[in-house]
Amino acid sequence: MKLNKLVSSSRRKQRKRHFQAPSHVRRTIMSAPLSKEMRAKHNVRSLPIRKDDEVQVVIVKPKLDKDRKAIIEKRAKSRARGADKGKYDESQMETS
Repeated sequence: MKLNKLVSSSRRKQRKRHFQAPSHVRRTIMSAPLSKEMRAKHNVRSLPIRKDDEVQVVIVKPKLDKDRKAIIEKRAKSRARGADKGKYDESQMETS
């Protein structure tokens, strides 16, 4: 759901505005959160990224609840069962 009417949801327009933004706006866009140790040391939650900064990309796998996990397993079973559906080998072709 779109919350702000003044902001476009188009990827193309978002990219255009990002790359044409002035440096003071781009500075806030290109900021990253700090680790817990650095947060405690510097008393800052996030900082703008600059050239030659080292960043760590963390990909978090979402946790699945029981119902969602059951649905995914059921789909996987049906796909595995339907993989050979409609395919015949030579012995079946000769009998029919």
